[in-house]
Amino acid sequence: MARRLLLFLLLCALAVGVWYFASRPGGNAPPAVSPLQGESSGISPFAASSGLPGSAVGSTALSAAFPTPESSSSPAISPAPPPATPFLVGAADTPPAMDPATVLSNMRVTVNHYGSMFGGNPVGTNPEITRALNGDNPKQVKFISEDLGLRINGRGELVDYWGTPFFFHQLSGTEMEIRSAGPDKIMWTADDLVTR
Repeated sequence: MARRLLLFLLLCALAVGVWYFASRPGGNAPPAVSPLQGESSGISPFAASSGLPGSAVGSTALSAAFPTPESSSSPAISPAPPPATPFLVGAADTPPAMDPATVLSNMRVTVNHYGSMFGGNPVGTNPEITRALNGDNPKQVKFISEDLGLRINGRGELVDYWGTPFFFHQLSGTEMEIRSAGPDKIMWTADDLVTR
């Protein structure tokens, strides 16, 4: 039952992600600069640079990868660059250098800092909350830092110590339950770690 619920939630999150990227202005083209490469305009104690190399594709590389016919009477349409892997922070499959309870506590503190700045917690699915905490907010403040043990997988989800996506449950506008699946990586079992 729990696996079916988790599968259903993952499919819903995938559908929301597809809808989000398809409904953005400019069609399906990803931004020229990934969220990690942009500079934040706000000041946050967690706005630390990750030091990751950029992943933007230059126009020269696009020209070489997608040559256009030179003898064409219609203007050439350059294809959209392939979507970059967004949001990668840290290696999602490598545990941070701190214990699991500290990672979960840092996740709670990060959500609380967002709530203090904006008068309420981020809402939505894990990828939506991740985007809000990673700079997609009114002040473009990045609250997520690898130094806190917070990591984002290739699907844009915040993951726990073991690399399993956190489950965020909004209890009220200012209180959120954050659940880690624990070492068995299965949600809703006895080894889950939970904080509010």
